Amino acid sequence: MQANNDPVSRPVLKSAKLANVCYDIRGPVMARAKQMEEEGHRIIKLNIGNLAPFGFDAPEEIQQDVIFNLPNSSGYSDSKGLFAARKAIMHYTQQKGIKGVGLEDIFIGNGASELIVMAMQGLLNTGDEVLVPAPDYPLWTAAVTLAGGTARHYICDEANEWMPDLADIRSKITPNTRAIVIINPNNPTGALYSDALLHDIIQIAREHNLIIFADEIYDKMLYDAAMHTSIASLADDVLFVTLNGLSKNYRACGYRSGWMVVSGNKKPAQDYIDGLTILASMRLCSNVPGQYAIQTALGGYQSINDLVAPGGRLAKQRDLAYKLLTEIPGVTCVKPKAALYLFPKLDPKMYPIEDDQKFILELLETEKVLVVQGSGFNWKSPDHLRIVFLPNSDDLTDAISRIARFLESYRKRHGSN
Repeated sequence: MQANNDPVSRPVLKSAKLANVCYDIRGPVMARAKQMEEEGHRIIKLNIGNLAPFGFDAPEEIQQDVIFNLPNSSGYSDSKGLFAARKAIMHYTQQKGIKGVGLEDIFIGNGASELIVMAMQGLLNTGDEVLVPAPDYPLWTAAVTLAGGTARHYICDEANEWMPDLADIRSKITPNTRAIVIINPNNPTGALYSDALLHDIIQIAREHNLIIFADEIYDKMLYDAAMHTSIASLADDVLFVTLNGLSKNYRACGYRSGWMVVSGNKKPAQDYIDGLTILASMRLCSNVPGQYAIQTALGGYQSINDLVAPGGRLAKQRDLAYKLLTEIPGVTCVKPKAALYLFPKLDPKMYPIEDDQKFILELLETEKVLVVQGSGFNWKSPDHLRIVFLPNSDDLTDAISRIARFLESYRKRHGSN
């Protein structure tokens, strides 16, 4: 007779730390899309900012540099990264106007994603709070939660072109608040923050002794001649941690090559910086072949400028997607100034959605179009979608016409208009 405590019959449960951690960009609806593809369906994917499948390749000179240096990539590098790569990043921070950055202030990681998790693990104790935007790139909320902290979401105001609501930020600060996260240029909204707003955020951080974490992964993906300012260039009396990488600007998502720069008021943060160094050492180093792409990428021809200029492929596809979406009855959208995404709102009277994940699953199964629901970005109301405008113009037109058809059917079945 088998004992009740036989380990064979005991379920293996995930860690309790993962109880409130989610990443719906690659969540259950994407799993269903994969299953449908295996069944033979063609899915139009508007769900993820992965550029290569849509014909956006890393520049050839970057590819060649990685290939050339592959024989030198078999060993570990310095835990913070290759000297030449960190020196190129240091020069880039100087170009952006960030002062006082040395080689030891730069950490290279397997994409900015790894470094976001590392930055939170190195900082937070149980009960600590971090101000995170809503909507956000959900890895930030997940990383705070996994590190034992609490993400307190401040509102970005759709009526004000998705700018952070400063009054709401102030209202969310408590004695436990350690830091504020800004995502600029913004994912998922495509917003770009003004210098005046950045100065206001710095003042809040200054008053409450907060660290500013600045996610700037889209800092070259700008439209209509817009300019990006690194918030860390605007002050030196606040601690800044700036994150960037090759994934978006250089179409090198799979290279997993990102970096984190510590700047500003570093002296009182030396213990935290020591903690980051420990964490960097624990994973030995980031992948070395991808590091060899950094110097060439930052110092070479910036082909992203051609893609985002008027008439460039990304600019044209942004304009097309925005036009087609906003022609759908009951759909409004702030036109993105940067990045790869639109975050349209569906009029809740015309489209009374109760469960937005169920809604996008129905869209997928009916029209074979995959998007991400707004709640996947910690937006509380089930009335937004994030749509990627990476597919070519024909596929974008097809996909959005399918979305329009689905919305018309949904409105007839559920709406009041």
